[in-house]
Amino acid sequence: MTTKTVQDLHALGMAAQKASRELARLSTDDKNRVLLNLSNLLRTEQAEVLAANEQDYAEAKADGMEESYLDRLLLTSERLNGTADEVQRVAELPDPVGEVIETSTLPNGLITSRRRVPLGVVGSIYESRPNVTVDIFGLCLKSGNACLLRGGKETIRSNTALVALLRRALAAAGVTEDAVQYLDNPDRALVDAMLRMDQFIDLLVPRGGAGLVRFVAENATMPAVTGGVGVCHTYVDRNANLEMAAEIVHNAKVRRPSICNALDTLLVHSEVAAEGLPLIAKELTGSGVELHCDNRALSILGPDAPGTSLPAQEDDWGKEFLALIAAVKVVDSLDDALEHIETYGSGHSEAIITEDESAATRFLDEVDAAAVYVNASTQFTDGGQFGLGAEVGISTQKFHARGPMGLKELTTYKWVIVGKGQTRP
Repeated sequence: MTTKTVQDLHALGMAAQKASRELARLSTDDKNRVLLNLSNLLRTEQAEVLAANEQDYAEAKADGMEESYLDRLLLTSERLNGTADEVQRVAELPDPVGEVIETSTLPNGLITSRRRVPLGVVGSIYESRPNVTVDIFGLCLKSGNACLLRGGKETIRSNTALVALLRRALAAAGVTEDAVQYLDNPDRALVDAMLRMDQFIDLLVPRGGAGLVRFVAENATMPAVTGGVGVCHTYVDRNANLEMAAEIVHNAKVRRPSICNALDTLLVHSEVAAEGLPLIAKELTGSGVELHCDNRALSILGPDAPGTSLPAQEDDWGKEFLALIAAVKVVDSLDDALEHIETYGSGHSEAIITEDESAATRFLDEVDAAAVYVNASTQFTDGGQFGLGAEVGISTQKFHARGPMGLKELTTYKWVIVGKGQTRP
């Protein structure tokens, strides 16, 4: 480990800040060359990364890490190939730097415009998911930003191996390796110091559980994106296609239960509960999902799903399970569903299943969340799925970005004013 003191950490910040000035003027071709180098390395140089990840995984499992976090930690050849695909997609996206957002000519002849520019240095503190190392680097590089990364102690070997590939990709393209800085010491005191490095870091993005996000929000001295905790609901309306509802709900819960856009609570209108709940529950319990049901749902499902339907507790509402567990509640109206989501939602992703256009419109208009769906799975809330290539995180706040954060969310703008000798009277 090379980062031992706060002074060492500040040296990383200074190096990143210096590199950011070079990256701000880097050509699109040079950026893409780095990304394509990296995509190729992720496909062809997997052995060291997978070996490092195997050690991290074994140690985390021996320490009793929960299955949902173990799944996030795990790297496989298939997952690395998927990450390589994402990096390649980022290379194919338009470069946002230099884009003129709008321009106008004032009555005095001054021509004003707003031009996209990089933020500078993006810091990230994250847990469990080593692929985040690559995602954040790729988006930061394409948007002209340097990055300072601090992964969890449970992934330190994996991240070290991945950062080595990032630097190889940079060096092969003739770009400064200081574009990526990695805090390789899990000492909590250094995390505290990083949160106070507003002289070096322009934006901080935490990726992890509610505790980490809350800690960053309370302690960071620089702007921070404090979101990503997903308590996601799917409401099956009285005018829903129930077979479609069963398929969507199953996907939203089961595809990857450990990610933030997975379904946590199922709300079903009372008029279709008797028919729809057993149909939906059969799909869920067949995949090993444990259902925590309110009394009305339990009375419908109990006889048909012994051992898989349990009485819901108060803390099941508003809980991000990150596992094959879902809360189930029967509601009497769209108003009841909206009220429940307003009370217990986290502003991440919410869905309605309905054939009623007016109900769909009300849901879209009234639900306050970063992503709102009609007749689709909440698992689509993802930068890659939204055409962003990848994401640095998912913001559930409203400033400066909301939802999956891609290239444009890693830029700001400057006013550019061109005159012909005008002076202000």
